[in-house]
Amino acid sequence: MKMYLLFSHRLTSEQMEDAKRMGVEEFVPLPEHLQKKWSNVPAELESLDGYADEFFEFLSAADEGDFVLVQGDFGMCCRVVSFCRQNSLTAVYSTTKRVAKEIRKGDKVVKISEFRHIRYRRY
Repeated sequence: MKMYLLFSHRLTSEQMEDAKRMGVEEFVPLPEHLQKKWSNVPAELESLDGYADEFFEFLSAADEGDFVLVQGDFGMCCRVVSFCRQNSLTAVYSTTKRVAKEIRKGDKVVKISEFRHIRYRRY
């Protein structure tokens, strides 16, 4: 089973291990040109009609039941999740726990947030 990666970051070791526990044997990242497109959906576009087509084409290589990690622009996520459902693919997202730390630096307080993967959740 494969996991297609439609999101803007690199997988953490925790995310990879969790996916392997779900039966994922191979991770399929977006090609570089699509990764740039996914990570920079233009806010000026009135509609995503046409913009999503290359991502659907990329996912057409997936087999029934393969996982698709979908995180990013809300509208693109909705379109891709809908495509996944129509094509018997399993769309998931990573749930995280935020751990915040505050560090005093003189009269200033710096807040640092760490996000830790907890599990994948199906859309």
